[in-house]
Amino acid sequence: QVQLVESGGGLVQAGDSLRLSCIASLRTFSNYGMGWFRQAPGKEREFVAAISWSGDRRNYADSLEGRFTIYRVNAKNTVYLQMNRLKPEDTAVYYCAVGGYYSSSVPSSEYEYDNWGQGTQVTVSS
Repeated sequence: QVQLVESGGGLVQAGDSLRLSCIASLRTFSNYGMGWFRQAPGKEREFVAAISWSGDRRNYADSLEGRFTIYRVNAKNTVYLQMNRLKPEDTAVYYCAVGGYYSSSVPSSEYEYDNWGQGTQVTVSS
């Protein structure tokens, strides 16, 4: 059974930065695309960012305006989400999930992902 453990969330002020980490218990982690999603209170879960298995393709939600960066370190079975210039509207629980096997696509639909983590809370105060 695949386990994903997110960390790095916390309470920060608007304009600050955070780096989220997601460690996956996948023997073949480097062969899978990965994604980050978030869910704010009272809202549906939404796409944040995705990275292909090879790391050469990335996809971001338009609303991020270039503030976030997704990257991976396969030797550590870890995918990261670097979040800069945080805004109060970024407040949410952030989840990582496993995408397609050897797929070069970077989908934004949560239905293209399996094995979700438990999430890490990010709170941005104004």
